Amino acid sequence: MSVDRDRRRGFRPGGGCGAGCASVLVVLTIGLLLSLFNAAIGIGVSIRVPFTDSNLTVAGSVGQKQKAVEGLPGYAEGRLGGNQNFINHTTTLTIGPAEGTALIVLGKQPGAPVVDLHLVAR
Repeated sequence: MSVDRDRRRGFRPGGGCGAGCASVLVVLTIGLLLSLFNAAIGIGVSIRVPFTDSNLTVAGSVGQKQKAVEGLPGYAEGRLGGNQNFINHTTTLTIGPAEGTALIVLGKQPGAPVVDLHLVAR
């Protein structure tokens, strides 16, 4: 009987609040701190899908609004919120002067190397 009651409430063992809460905390703490210094940081990883011209790219950045998008890799430019790839999952969160972005892209990305680790601080 307790199992049925837990299911009605939407309870999931070990459910937590997922990545949604983490992104809010990151933008609130790191993003607001970086926006005070007019800065942003970004990280990205890209790898070529074997036997194709497509890449899988996972990237993210956090910092001041105007600089957060610049923290993404150059070959991901124009892909944030775009629909030109097989898979494009983007997320942005803006809180005051701070912004956080996340990007997952699977598809052709001109200029993307076979393997890349992108780290930037602006």
